[in-house]
Amino acid sequence: MFKTDTTVLVIIDVQEKLALAMHDAASMIQNLQKIIKGAHILGVPIIATQQINLGPTLPEIKDLIPEAPIIEKRSFSCCGEEGFIDILTQINRNQILVAGIECHICVYQTALDLVRLGYEVQAVADCISSRALANRNTGIERMQREGVDVTSVEMALFELLKVAEGENIRQISRLVK
Repeated sequence: MFKTDTTVLVIIDVQEKLALAMHDAASMIQNLQKIIKGAHILGVPIIATQQINLGPTLPEIKDLIPEAPIIEKRSFSCCGEEGFIDILTQINRNQILVAGIECHICVYQTALDLVRLGYEVQAVADCISSRALANRNTGIERMQREGVDVTSVEMALFELLKVAEGENIRQISRLVK
């Protein structure tokens, strides 16, 4: 089970030149907004990345993460960028929720590299997409075979929440409705 004090959310390459071309982009973006808002409510830190040459992070995502580091990357895997590994090491959390695009390339390669580095990784399936649904599905299947667990926005947030009491349950419940 993931815990708020050991988890970090990684948002991968949700950029202007590519995000709107994703399969079911509107739903993916809406779910990304929910997981980001939920992370803020629960005190889970966020790291974001941007693949070079794809423009800035979508404003509707970037505006929700003004404090989060946004790392420029050349490698498909976030782990190929020294700056990413440095920030991940500084945050010092061993459970990682991954979300973003494209599932079968950057999300897949990042998730596998993180598993190989000893992290516990969950892919937030409703916050991940590819241009083609078949590529998204293949990416999810391959991640699962390689030891990445698959979750959803609601499943992840309620797993982190743990109990149905206090202000956080009210905020998370309003968020996912």
